[in-house]
Amino acid sequence: MMMLQNLQSNFSFLVLIFSIQLLLVIVFCVDNYSRGDFPPGFVFGAGTSAYQVEGAAFEDGRTPSIWDTFAHAGFSGGANGDIACDVYHKYKDDVQLMVDTGLEAYKFSISWSRLIPGGRGPVNPKGLQFYNNYIDELISHGIQPHVTLFHSDLPQALEDEYGGWLSRKIVKDFTAYAEVCFKEFGDRVMYWTTINEANIYAIGGYDYGFTPPGRCSLPFVVNCSRGNSSTEPYMVVHNTLLAHSSAMELYRRNFKSTQRGFVGFNIYGMWFVPYSNATVDVIAAQRANEFYIGWIMNPFVFGDYPSIMKKAAGARIPTFTTYEAKLVKGSVDFIGLNHYITVSVKDRPSSIEKHSRDFGADMAAEVSLEALAADQYPVMPSGLYELLEYLKEAYGNLPIYIQENGQKTLRNGTLNDTSRIEYLHAYIGSVLDAVRNGSNTRGYFAWSFLDGLELLGGYVPSYGFYYVDLDDNELRRYPKLSAYWYANLLKGKEVQFSKLRTN
Repeated sequence: MMMLQNLQSNFSFLVLIFSIQLLLVIVFCVDNYSRGDFPPGFVFGAGTSAYQVEGAAFEDGRTPSIWDTFAHAGFSGGANGDIACDVYHKYKDDVQLMVDTGLEAYKFSISWSRLIPGGRGPVNPKGLQFYNNYIDELISHGIQPHVTLFHSDLPQALEDEYGGWLSRKIVKDFTAYAEVCFKEFGDRVMYWTTINEANIYAIGGYDYGFTPPGRCSLPFVVNCSRGNSSTEPYMVVHNTLLAHSSAMELYRRNFKSTQRGFVGFNIYGMWFVPYSNATVDVIAAQRANEFYIGWIMNPFVFGDYPSIMKKAAGARIPTFTTYEAKLVKGSVDFIGLNHYITVSVKDRPSSIEKHSRDFGADMAAEVSLEALAADQYPVMPSGLYELLEYLKEAYGNLPIYIQENGQKTLRNGTLNDTSRIEYLHAYIGSVLDAVRNGSNTRGYFAWSFLDGLELLGGYVPSYGFYYVDLDDNELRRYPKLSAYWYANLLKGKEVQFSKLRTN
């Protein structure tokens, strides 16, 4: 692409900088802030996950994960991560790009099936070497590694053997996997997230079937060949909570005193607002927030699921034993929060018998997801602010790291992603407002560093600061406008942005 080739010249770099400056002139309602406005210790970074960017899916002993299987079955937009961005071979170049962008931290995940190909048992020396090298490369350039242990890519071997997250056996295997990571990398990694988006992983993978492992059932979803939408989402979340708390107990017992790190858990946080001012819709929005957020937060803070969920689901939602409740309660050092959109909700009373309902019917609310399916997300930063306020007021103001937040665009090769700058500027500003109002938010990670494989849509949508040319055998990376904008913020310059004039 001629446009991409031209960007490599110094002249084009100066043109790009001039374009940013010009962009900042033709704006109105400008809101200014700088890196220095955030408190000491607040960290800025960006993120990716293993299957989305690593590639080398069949190299050096790695075995398939459920995401490999899901993608090769024709999901993920018909694309797969066999090669992806080839970070496995190009990580040193990418770390240099992180330095150029001024990243203070980088969030990535470990491929369980690359490190322990059988899901349990022997460690793969090549996988171990890769992650040691990757972490060392980050640290040698002053970039703080934040590591996620599970990001939708369970080893297929464990799925085949006992159903993966549907079985209590996963608790022992996940804890053993976590122990390997703590032991091998914990001398350099201070921030661990055990499980990414447990709530959406359960709903998407076991109720609606549109994410790995693709389980669902009638009458909630058509064309389902396996699964039980009524019970499995609740079972999966229950087992993720038990696996996390087991890994945390291990960390606190064997590693905390020497490594002094922190272990957290990630949730996907849409913010739900009422469709109308009608009382039933206002209550429905409150109920939706409790179902999506309280499902995870209540056990961590209070030792049990929200009473409204237990009443709605009845015997379909598992119960914690006294020992399990004690283990889960207080088992997080921080909460990782992924947020992209605010959605409206209207009341939808459920007439289905309690024993045969699914998560959505239990919630008794109709969620409008048009914004999620759009080519770009609406810019509604008030939703993130209100979500942070909700977490502060309802759950004791635990430390929070925003681990994913970013704008979706179509992956069409353009580097002029002004809509991404507008989105990021607004949402980072809302984080600053929340922090000033007492939120214990301690970090912000933009999604994503590279244009990688997306779970929904494959390589069609784009979230990255860097465009990866998939038609180039070298998979060259090219910075977008947003990369320069973010670099300016992280290097201490005052940034400003608002919507361009439309008249």
